[in-house]
Amino acid sequence: MTREAIDKVGLIIVGDEILNGRRQDKHFHCTMDLCGEWNAGLAYTLVLPDDMDVLVTHFKWAMAQPCPFFSCGGIGSTPDDVTRQAAAAAAGVGLEEHAEARRILIERYGDEATEPRLRMVTFPVGSTLVPNPVNQVPGFGIANGYFLPGFPSMAAPMMRWILETYYEPGAERARFTMALPNAREADLTDLMETFVADYSDLTFSSLPQHTDAGPRVILSISGLPEAAESAYADLKQRLNEVAVTFEENAS
Repeated sequence: MTREAIDKVGLIIVGDEILNGRRQDKHFHCTMDLCGEWNAGLAYTLVLPDDMDVLVTHFKWAMAQPCPFFSCGGIGSTPDDVTRQAAAAAAGVGLEEHAEARRILIERYGDEATEPRLRMVTFPVGSTLVPNPVNQVPGFGIANGYFLPGFPSMAAPMMRWILETYYEPGAERARFTMALPNAREADLTDLMETFVADYSDLTFSSLPQHTDAGPRVILSISGLPEAAESAYADLKQRLNEVAVTFEENAS
């Protein structure tokens, strides 16, 4: 199998329990750690309720994006678990019991593979399986999305399996940062706009901060190492030309 190189992934976290504060999300940090290993950025993160209409709308949007995405939560067998149905609707397909997933559950649970348990392997038509090393109940992939349990202890190793199976790490990226003490973004807008226009292939960010010593701005550049290093040198030159003080390697 030829693996696809990626530089971004999306993350959707599903669950009323996250939105109402009954459970603290841990998927975000797990996903960020894996993104770091694969030299991939996190394109977006959505936290959504267990609501069919909301999920269909946002899954359709995610399926139209150029990067793959992980969706964590809502693939159980209880009435509030509607992620499987929403994924099918978003992909424009029906639902069916996945024969291989059914075999896995029967092998795992035997006589306890009851109808409610078997609902968990009713997937969108055409889905691929994502193995679950914890309790063997698989997740599924459809379109560019991978739908995983709401438990990070399961979802994280399943994400890793997906990346190892289907995706090559992206190109190594370098990041350069600097702090501009006593600076305000509004005074630097023209310089930043010109710089970004000249280096549209790099990622540039500006973060204002308020400190005990006064205002400051953190500038960050990231991209392929050689290009980012060259752009960073140019940015320093531009700041020197307008007598703006900066401190390198800021965080």
